[in-house]
Amino acid sequence: MGRTALVTGGNRGIGLEACRRLAKAGLRVVLTARDAERGEEASEALREGGLDVFFEQLDVADGGSVEACARRLSEGGTEVDVLVNNAGVYPAEGVFSVDEETFERAMNINTLGPFRTCRAFVPAMVRRGYGRVVNVSSGGGSFGEGIGPVAYGASKAALNALTVKVAEAVRGDVKANAMCPGWVRTEMGGQGAPRSPAEAADALLWLATLPPDGPNGGFFRDRRPIPW
Repeated sequence: MGRTALVTGGNRGIGLEACRRLAKAGLRVVLTARDAERGEEASEALREGGLDVFFEQLDVADGGSVEACARRLSEGGTEVDVLVNNAGVYPAEGVFSVDEETFERAMNINTLGPFRTCRAFVPAMVRRGYGRVVNVSSGGGSFGEGIGPVAYGASKAALNALTVKVAEAVRGDVKANAMCPGWVRTEMGGQGAPRSPAEAADALLWLATLPPDGPNGGFFRDRRPIPW
């Protein structure tokens, strides 16, 4: 039986490339996005390329939206085996210039968003005995590499901590890992970034399809461990 992957923020950038790569690897892919029109357009383009991709509306900043998506999938008989938490924001303000609303938005999307999706989908993975969680984090959330802009860096550091706790909570052949895609040419990263979405998606695909003896609770870039 084939596996199904759900990707948040799948309508562009790293998320879209993740959907493409996962589908090409033989997974059925649920492309999710906050914007229904853009999400439908992205999934249709992938389907026109012969890939098994369909769209579901999901706003990770809204717990009700996450729960509704999980309910629709369950009622439709779709079991999520691979969860890719990719949706995110990048506020770049400094410590004393960032406002509370911006800081809260970064935490809500970059940290609480993955918490909501893990809470919605990972328990069923544990019950079935298989699952892979890939949290798209950043070296900007690493104390070892140097925390990035305050709201972004704090939210990604918290995401790393969440990754460790999810990895500790699962059992069976269920794994949760974080990855840093590097500085990527996307709407968020800008056109001056040195890496392509395809380069960034390599480690993501690897973590999404780990064998049973693969790592759990790690932090990686280009398939190599990096410091928390």
